[in-house]
Amino acid sequence: MGSTSDARVKRRKVFYIPGYDPFPPRRYRELYRKEGAAQAAISGYDLEMSGALEGADFGWRVQTDINGQTTQAEIEVLIWSDLVQESFHDSIILTYLAMLRTAWIYISTGALWRLMRLRKGPVIAALYPVAMLIAQLAAAYMVFWGVSAVMHWALSGVATPFLASVLSLALGLVAAAFLLRGFRSHDGKFFAYYLMHDFAHTASEHGAYPSALTNRLNRFEDRISEALASDVDEVLIVGHSSGAHLAVTVLSDLLRTQKDMPNRPELAFLSLGQVVPMVSFLPDAHELRRDLRFLSTQQALTWVDVTAPGDGCSFALCDPVGVSGQTTPEKRWPLVFSAAFTQSLSPARWRALRWRFFRLHFQYLCAFDQPKDYDYFQITGGPITLRERYANRPASRSRIEGSVSKFSSVGP
Repeated sequence: MGSTSDARVKRRKVFYIPGYDPFPPRRYRELYRKEGAAQAAISGYDLEMSGALEGADFGWRVQTDINGQTTQAEIEVLIWSDLVQESFHDSIILTYLAMLRTAWIYISTGALWRLMRLRKGPVIAALYPVAMLIAQLAAAYMVFWGVSAVMHWALSGVATPFLASVLSLALGLVAAAFLLRGFRSHDGKFFAYYLMHDFAHTASEHGAYPSALTNRLNRFEDRISEALASDVDEVLIVGHSSGAHLAVTVLSDLLRTQKDMPNRPELAFLSLGQVVPMVSFLPDAHELRRDLRFLSTQQALTWVDVTAPGDGCSFALCDPVGVSGQTTPEKRWPLVFSAAFTQSLSPARWRALRWRFFRLHFQYLCAFDQPKDYDYFQITGGPITLRERYANRPASRSRIEGSVSKFSSVGP
């Protein structure tokens, strides 16, 4: 790991690619503001945020003073939340149909059984919405028959048997529908519909990118290309959750078209809490697998992959290139290591967070009260490049590198 004596970043451009998130990007600005101030106070440096970026969809400025070194950074969120919102729908019936289709895709292709050989956490996370939606349907079924039975008994003395049956069944259906809509409206507590939409979107094209998403990735590439032509010292792309595999494709396309840029800034890629196997293990993920193979061999960038076993929503310490069957003799990336939540969070803080699975999936973007060598705010706003910061950092010995995916082809 580098030291501040190696400092050479005075200006940095950061592009953050979020995961499957329907919410406006301002939540990331407020998260950075709150958690950055907390981390700076804990670690003893100065961090200040300022106004919005000009010409960007959404972003902010950061200035840090770390051991006497001043660095300015522009952080831009590459937005695809509108596409996520379009993939959401309020229809309960369509959600259950999507559940059946998604489950069939992962089971029939054998992807589910291969994923189960990796980490239990993300597989449980994938099965959770299925189990929760089935449980909700079972509850509605019980309410339907319970209300129908009670109403049939109540109506049997005042209506004909046929009318009593029709009315009781109708009231049972209304009660069941009311309960299902109640579950849907309170999904902020259950996350069943949210996760089901996430996995359904991932599997919608059997691992291939939908055309609308491909067009958006092309826009992302253009924004990063502009930054590489600017007067900054480092261009850093941060891909979080499903944003990690999107970043893999964006960077691969960029480097294929811009091979000769000798004076460009340092190019770095930080993947956080990645779920790459959820896509790369599907049969038609040819493009992603090809991009994983390509990016892993490039000397023109630094790729660091950070996960944590405490994050049950990521494939912790699973080399996304290796497990996807894309290792070649020329492979040099990514550097895979753990954020070590159980060590970098105090025992009290870990106890408070350990069962908040979705909150832990965002811990990479938050402050650590016992930080080790991972500090999101120094990486994005501090004076050391990603390459220098982790130049001597060994990969985690417990990482999984062997090929697990049933599908490894990079072309149809």
